[in-house]
Amino acid sequence: MDLDFSQEQDMLRETVQRLCSESAPLAVVRKMEDDPSGFSEQLWRQMGELGLIGLTLPEEYGGAGQSSVEGAILYEELGRSLAPCPHFASAVMSGGALALAGSDAQKQMWLPQIASGAAVFTPAWLEPQRGFGPQGVQLSAVRDGEHLRLNGSKRHVACAAAATRLLVLARTGNGEHDVDLLLVDPKSPGVEITQQYALAADTQYKVAFKDVRVPLADRIGAAQSGWSTWNTLMHDGIILLAAQAIGGAQRALEMTVQYAKEREQFDKPLGAFQAIAHYLADASAAVDGGTTLVYEAAWTRALGRPVDRLAPMAKLFACQTFRDVTAMAQQVYGGMGFTIECDIQLYFRRAKQLQLSWWDTRYLEELVASAVLDAGQPPRLTEDGRKTFKTPPQPVRAVRSRTELAKDLAEHANQRGRCKTYAEMH
Repeated sequence: MDLDFSQEQDMLRETVQRLCSESAPLAVVRKMEDDPSGFSEQLWRQMGELGLIGLTLPEEYGGAGQSSVEGAILYEELGRSLAPCPHFASAVMSGGALALAGSDAQKQMWLPQIASGAAVFTPAWLEPQRGFGPQGVQLSAVRDGEHLRLNGSKRHVACAAAATRLLVLARTGNGEHDVDLLLVDPKSPGVEITQQYALAADTQYKVAFKDVRVPLADRIGAAQSGWSTWNTLMHDGIILLAAQAIGGAQRALEMTVQYAKEREQFDKPLGAFQAIAHYLADASAAVDGGTTLVYEAAWTRALGRPVDRLAPMAKLFACQTFRDVTAMAQQVYGGMGFTIECDIQLYFRRAKQLQLSWWDTRYLEELVASAVLDAGQPPRLTEDGRKTFKTPPQPVRAVRSRTELAKDLAEHANQRGRCKTYAEMH
């Protein structure tokens, strides 16, 4: 893995740092909490002008065509500032779906608008009490002439009220992977949007679909190919979310170190106490390790290599690190750290939400375990569609007598030169 950033990559980082400092200070983050739109229009407009929205989208459709390494740099800095914007939902996941599986007409119509920020797309994929796997998609899409009729609901849909289109995962058959990706106008008859209040106070919505008719022309990719496309995009996307988590952990650690230097107790700074110093040392090691893992995953993806193990590992470790560092920071800050006025709680709440969102800890552990234990074999599933790593039932073996067992053991030992054969003993 190349651990050196190019001059262009360093310039990208400086550009994002400057943008976030000027247009996304923590005062803006606070202002956008539970705001109906969910993001700063000024920040979004400036990101579009700088070419950051379409950073990883194809050049022929108005993007910059950059790799996941540049994407990780962008997200590391967005994570440090907690910048409120729909970049992941719109450009990474929705734009990525169009770039990967969309028709030429869909790409030409929508990708330039997504890359510039003129259009905001957002995925509607999670359902109440359903889980993260393909079996969790139960919103039905029934053929109705040249349309599909949608019925069901989705939850935790980011910025749905400001969306130009919803990217909806819908079930079209009884098979596990009979899932389609559909573009749905949120203003269509039968679509009802209700704001949800989340841990991080970011803007999320519940979206209900009642007999919503969607033209077949608005399906992305072939019929029943939606889950394959979505799964590929998620492996790419969680690398960027891992970078976002590590960026947040870096900034939270910096804030805590500074506080431990300035805050005095018993006539000496908090950092002079061994317990506090060890907390900070452990956090520093975890953050550095997480940063390396994130960029290893991004670098591997940029080379076109599989990231079935590295991507979930990166998000799993980075989000756990973000959560642990901010929890430690809350303790170092003491009671003040739990007050709304203190900035560290902004990081603490977002750390937990990021850990729960876009594949949670349990699902990520299942993916990593599948890659490690099954070594490329198809995952074993329980009856409800979840992966299982229990040893499959073995065929029943015939019961052997003690004499047969003794003979087998003696002959096996003889092959190793340790004793006589069974025949020689008798």
